Amino acid sequence: MKMAEQLGRARSTVQASIDRLVDMGVLEKHVEESKDGRDSAHFYRVIYDRAPPSGYDFDAYQEVDDKENDPIAPASDEAPPAGTPAPPAGPGAAPPAGSGPAPINDPYLTAPSEREERERGRDDGEGEEDRRALERRFRKWWSTWPTYAVDAEIPTRRAWLDLTPEQRKACEERTPDYLAAAKASGRKFSKAGATYLSERAWERLGEITTPAAGGTTPERHNPYSRPWSALRLAELSRPPMPLTLTPLEAQIIENKPEKEDVIWRDKREKSAWPEAVRLNQAARERRPVAVPPHIVALSSTFDKVEVGGEIWEAWKRLHHERCWPWLPEPNGLPFVQFPALPDGIDDPDEAVAEALRQFQRQLIERRENDAA
Repeated sequence: MKMAEQLGRARSTVQASIDRLVDMGVLEKHVEESKDGRDSAHFYRVIYDRAPPSGYDFDAYQEVDDKENDPIAPASDEAPPAGTPAPPAGPGAAPPAGSGPAPINDPYLTAPSEREERERGRDDGEGEEDRRALERRFRKWWSTWPTYAVDAEIPTRRAWLDLTPEQRKACEERTPDYLAAAKASGRKFSKAGATYLSERAWERLGEITTPAAGGTTPERHNPYSRPWSALRLAELSRPPMPLTLTPLEAQIIENKPEKEDVIWRDKREKSAWPEAVRLNQAARERRPVAVPPHIVALSSTFDKVEVGGEIWEAWKRLHHERCWPWLPEPNGLPFVQFPALPDGIDDPDEAVAEALRQFQRQLIERRENDAA
């Protein structure tokens, strides 16, 4: 691959980077079939135009590119060897030379009209808002959404950019209330981030009703508290989200089969239980979270576990066996909360496994009672 030689990188590294850009929707890949049966050529079209960074020098390699790509070599000062015939002249008169450069007719370059249309679309309703700040806001909001780990990035970002500045601000402010109300309602949550944004569902927040029993309004609780810990274990007790390998991960496993377990474990810990991952992130940022009242009630039987102690290590091993994301480091806290251990079991691993089973049975009983 010529590009790999120019960059001084391995061909597989360059190809993996190109595949990621294609997956992101930044690049289009076109295959030119060879008529003589040799390897096909590939051409690429950038479709994600942005203004260049300030001070970027586009002409730094122009001279090298001109020499390499210009099919017409510059005139030589040396005379041709004697006896070399001149090329035949064409039958018609040569057209007059224009004052400017010849237009580039390349189907793989983004047309100026298309670029201008995209720029107008980006500017509508935005004024002079900084693009990087807007991207940071999008990333921050999206990371809090329950289906973040499995959502497609391109349609979600497109839906975000389609909002007006006022709608984006309202979305950021009201999303926590929407999620708390949805969780308290007991409904299974599966709305994709792009759908939520395009529907502007936060504007219908009053339509999400909580159960009729008294005292059902979710209250906010600090990380590592009993309610927070019970909510986290309840989320981990749900079935994992379905996961698939990316092309790059599949290629790594094909080349190094011994990496398969490591790659799958990493994916499960980061993506299979997105709500638990969100709670861990809230703990890192020391943000309180809304906990439904029935989870708060179940947490009343939780007990203190010494950080770094024998039972702490047993719970940590249980998480590892199930590919569950472990707790963030509870800086400065001597204790965290887990379900109380049953009596009569001396082995720490067996004791924490039975404590988890009892907690999960309570969860099931509560759901059945609510359904009845």
